[in-house]
Amino acid sequence: MPTPRGVRGADGTNGQPYRAGFACFVGRPNAGKSTLTNAIVGQKIAITSSKPQTTRHVIRAVLHRPEAQLVLVDTPGLHRPRTLLGERLNDLVRSTWSEVDVIGLCVPANEPVGRGDRFITGELAELKASVIAVVTKTDLVDKKRLAEQLLAVNEMGEFAAVVPVSAVSGHQVDTLVDVMTGYLPPSPQLYPDDMLTDEPEQVLVAELIREAALEGVRDELPHSIAVVVEEMVPEDKLIRIYADVYVERPSQKAIVIGHQASRLKDVGTRARQQIEELLGSRVYLDLHVRVAKDWQRDPRQLRKLGF
Repeated sequence: MPTPRGVRGADGTNGQPYRAGFACFVGRPNAGKSTLTNAIVGQKIAITSSKPQTTRHVIRAVLHRPEAQLVLVDTPGLHRPRTLLGERLNDLVRSTWSEVDVIGLCVPANEPVGRGDRFITGELAELKASVIAVVTKTDLVDKKRLAEQLLAVNEMGEFAAVVPVSAVSGHQVDTLVDVMTGYLPPSPQLYPDDMLTDEPEQVLVAELIREAALEGVRDELPHSIAVVVEEMVPEDKLIRIYADVYVERPSQKAIVIGHQASRLKDVGTRARQQIEELLGSRVYLDLHVRVAKDWQRDPRQLRKLGF
């Protein structure tokens, strides 16, 4: 079968086989998985937030190297589910784990190793993938604390490697990529050279709007926010985007809109800047806030909102 244009065969550089495969970062919510994915690819693919359980979709980000292609699958954080949405996100995580070649278990350097980390380590031990322990957020601790954390992580289980990194400063990010690609199987290229993600633009746009809406809201609100892009209309030198921000209760709607619509305007401004960067075009963004009562627990509403 001929190799598609722009897709390399199985020969890498220096006589070494070309490697290609799938990897994912796992860990407790807010362990730095999405930030690390963006740092490796060199572009914003996954949304980030200080709020746990920000990621809700599986997003594939593609890193191209002369000798390898690393396809990073960004997943939600594994957590104790309190809603039907939570259960579905956990199912998504576990199904991804079973299909990748390499797993990076992310443990923040600035938080003690906990029961959640040990639980996930135990679950990973049953899988065929190579598991690398990734100690994230090393820029937030001194050398002594980092050494203690590396020792604690090493004692959690058998890992193919333990790599400390900082996605913010870029420290050891390339080293981590070297280690991960070393565990990929010899394979022809999986995606064309110019592809950074296989995620539809509408989903990425919706995620950027949700990221902007998450900024500065109360702790109970993030899980209640969902965004659906209803329409994207390209015009001359402009793309018109119509999107709905969904919450679960009228009181939450009032929080998102803010006094005299000040918060919603702020959300729109922040989101538009990010979307223009993503699409490379000027954007007109039309946002509406709607109430979908208890959508996280309602199978019909979850389907409508894409879960």
